Amino acid sequence: MKREELLVNSIRFLSAYAIEKANSGHPGLPLGAAPMAYTLWGRHLNINPKDPNWINRDRFILSAGHGSMLNYALLHLYGFDLTIDDIKNFRQIDSKTPGHPEYRWTEGIEATTGPLGQGISTAVGIALAEEYLREKYNKKDLNLIDHYTYAICGDGDLMEGVGYEALSLAGTLGLSKLIILYDSNNITIDGGTDISFNEDIKKRFKGFDFQYLEVEDGNDIDAIDKTIKEAKKDTKRPTLIEIKTIIGYGAKSLEGTSKVHGAPLGDQGLSELKDFFKWDYEPFEVPEKAYELANEELDKKKKVYDKWLEIENKYKEEYPEEYKSFMDGINGVVPEDLYNEDFFKFEKDLATREASSICLNTIAEKLDYFIGGSADLASSNKTEIKSSYSFSKDDRTGKNIRYGIREFAMSAIGNGILLHGGLKTFVSTFLVFSDYLKAGMRLSSIMELPLIYVFTHDSIGVGEDGPTHQPIEQLTMMRAQPNLNIIRPCDAVETAYAWKIAMESDRTPTAFALSRQTLPILEGSGEGLLRGGYIISEAKNREKIDLILLSSGSEVQFAISAKEKLEADGISTRVVSMPCMEIFDSQDDEYKESVLPKDIRNRISLEAASDIPWGKYVGLDGVSIGLDRFGMSGPADSVFENLNIGEAAIIKAAKDILDLE
Repeated sequence: MKREELLVNSIRFLSAYAIEKANSGHPGLPLGAAPMAYTLWGRHLNINPKDPNWINRDRFILSAGHGSMLNYALLHLYGFDLTIDDIKNFRQIDSKTPGHPEYRWTEGIEATTGPLGQGISTAVGIALAEEYLREKYNKKDLNLIDHYTYAICGDGDLMEGVGYEALSLAGTLGLSKLIILYDSNNITIDGGTDISFNEDIKKRFKGFDFQYLEVEDGNDIDAIDKTIKEAKKDTKRPTLIEIKTIIGYGAKSLEGTSKVHGAPLGDQGLSELKDFFKWDYEPFEVPEKAYELANEELDKKKKVYDKWLEIENKYKEEYPEEYKSFMDGINGVVPEDLYNEDFFKFEKDLATREASSICLNTIAEKLDYFIGGSADLASSNKTEIKSSYSFSKDDRTGKNIRYGIREFAMSAIGNGILLHGGLKTFVSTFLVFSDYLKAGMRLSSIMELPLIYVFTHDSIGVGEDGPTHQPIEQLTMMRAQPNLNIIRPCDAVETAYAWKIAMESDRTPTAFALSRQTLPILEGSGEGLLRGGYIISEAKNREKIDLILLSSGSEVQFAISAKEKLEADGISTRVVSMPCMEIFDSQDDEYKESVLPKDIRNRISLEAASDIPWGKYVGLDGVSIGLDRFGMSGPADSVFENLNIGEAAIIKAAKDILDLE
């Protein structure tokens, strides 16, 4: 048996035995796709397991993440920190080989995948980042950034809508360093794809303005190699290579059926597999010749890496300022003067979306590595970077990414930009449309990516657009998600501090909920936001506080005006601004007690949204004023009044709690 065959079959059998030992997993994809994976990793993928985070490495995304053992087998064979014992521990607690690939968990995994469609969409973001950095920093004969982004996807990835969204944009932008290998086996969990998926993939991708290529035999390594080389020649378009495979190849009674998709092969299937490939090795044994071939291929890759180090050293000497800018992006260095006094000062009352725009543009002018975009709402979200242009086929240095009306893909692409490294980015849409991108935002949190979500039109203050555009339950949805800071600032000053938190976040995404309507700048607002919640207006008699009012965003002004009337009636009242529950909850007990003393049980919260999250603050004796219904169309002030969100509701609740007439 040739060494190439030994290596390909090592991938197959490591996968099959690991899945069998775990009694859980998906053997079909690794058995069918092993030849294409080997061809890509062995002959094309420029990596260095000794420097797994090398910025100019080629990226590999297994979008069909259920086939994770394919990825783990490759990582093991090509020298990453993944042992045979790790392979044997597949799908076990705290193993380096979890059921789906997890970024930051396993060395060499470039992205968390598994939710179908998101892997290829994330790959689009990685390829976009490469284009931006390549155009911005490369010099003649000194290519600091020059690599490919590869993905393996399956039929399921191409059925998901997010794949349509992202790949359409990739074609529009001409991301030619993106190459997708499509494991085309015509099988899903429920059976043949013909029961639900009968598209002409070639026509679809040509419609996307992709180069479409095909390999008829997924076991023909030379044909796959030749086709990848052909893909690289097209410098104008991304490429989809459709590779015809047989799911579960070699397990003769199971291959080509849905039975081999997501269940171990069993004794009979393993026996058939061994007989078919004439495999005489013990479980988890890798032939020495397979390791030898992988190491020889790694030696070739090391030469590419060493050559790049020479380029980097020469670049550093000849272009020190550009190199510093490049490294600042990689390390997330923020200029010392970014958050000067002026950053937190505003001359007039503003909608928080307007204040956000001022902050965003200040940051963009000072940071070369700060880019971002909106889902066709830049003018409404106020996220236009005024000092730059649009990122396009013709201008790769434009900082404004035009995502089009593709919210879900936007979040996945934003994740990909951060996964690439070297850039800080934001995405933006209306808060109510966070529903569309929730799955992408969830992966931001799981991967610990500090993606900034700029959500505007944050409440019933949207007014005339009515219930479909007025977010009610979205804040509750996001607050239920681990590792996500949701910040709803009450005015322009809090908004500036919110941007400070977002820019300095290392492993937590941030979501802003910003107002459409103008909000007054409130006395006492500002730096307290850094602790999530704080006393924005203290009771006149702080020694004997009768009532605590809590609020966020546009409703804080109502809490303060209600407080003034309650104080006039002799009710000692404290107002707490709670723009970010997650950060407040992370504070020490002493601070939380200073803001919300346990012995003051008369508490009222006010927020123009679902009141579910506020119970933990107001307690059993308190009252949460919010919305348990959808909104209505009309002028914003009238909507607030009709839905009883405002000062009057607080005063009535206060008198009820305090048992006053």
